[in-house]
Amino acid sequence: MSDIDRFAGAMRPLNARSIALSTLLGTHPPSLPASSLVALAELFGINGGTMRTALSRLVAAGDVELADGRYTLSARLRARQEAQDSGRRTTTSAWDGRWHTAVATVEHRDLADRRHVRGLMANSRFGELRPTVWMRPSNLAPPALDDDWVVVTGTASGAAPAVLVDRLWSTDDLAARATELGRRLHEVDARLDPHDPRSIPTAFTLAAEILRFLRSDPLLPGELTPADWPVDDLRAAYEGFEHRLQAMLAPFLKASASGA
Repeated sequence: MSDIDRFAGAMRPLNARSIALSTLLGTHPPSLPASSLVALAELFGINGGTMRTALSRLVAAGDVELADGRYTLSARLRARQEAQDSGRRTTTSAWDGRWHTAVATVEHRDLADRRHVRGLMANSRFGELRPTVWMRPSNLAPPALDDDWVVVTGTASGAAPAVLVDRLWSTDDLAARATELGRRLHEVDARLDPHDPRSIPTAFTLAAEILRFLRSDPLLPGELTPADWPVDDLRAAYEGFEHRLQAMLAPFLKASASGA
């Protein structure tokens, strides 16, 4: 057993659905034939039938679309891909001290609507003050919400900006998580064999975990970002790691596509 295989034992394995979505979310444009996704699943020890079943279920759920033998992210998940990509970049937008506040004008909403709104707010890096009130600094644009919501942008009085940040996001937890992911990234990267496709699953699994985490970064303006913010270090380290992983993954997926 290789060093990277032993390290993989400590990581939560991905199922077929997660592999398919993570691969498409990391592919530009987000479209691949079934043969590529099946071949990748087999690297993870998942048989092709399981992957094809997962793809059928993703189509039925509206997460992906099937056309001409290729699976493509739906519009909703392409918005998630955009949010994931934005998490890899530090924000350079100036902050004028104002806040966006989104307030629901109705109290009772069904489960599907609550999930939809939660996804929109997560993509736009809003923090939940309570289920009907979401906020963030105005250095990023607010999401497009329906008529059941009102978005107001202005200066917040009362609580200091740093206090609001603490109420909306647990920055201590985010910092601790970023530090741990950075440590694991360094260990996996040091063991990555660019000539051995068997290195892909462990690196891919960690990359998917890091991208999910970066999507949770509120991308605060510099004035509100804690000092020595380890998320920025993780983001920078991830770029090199992602480049090396894609140098292995892209040729593998391309070669697998020839069997579609």
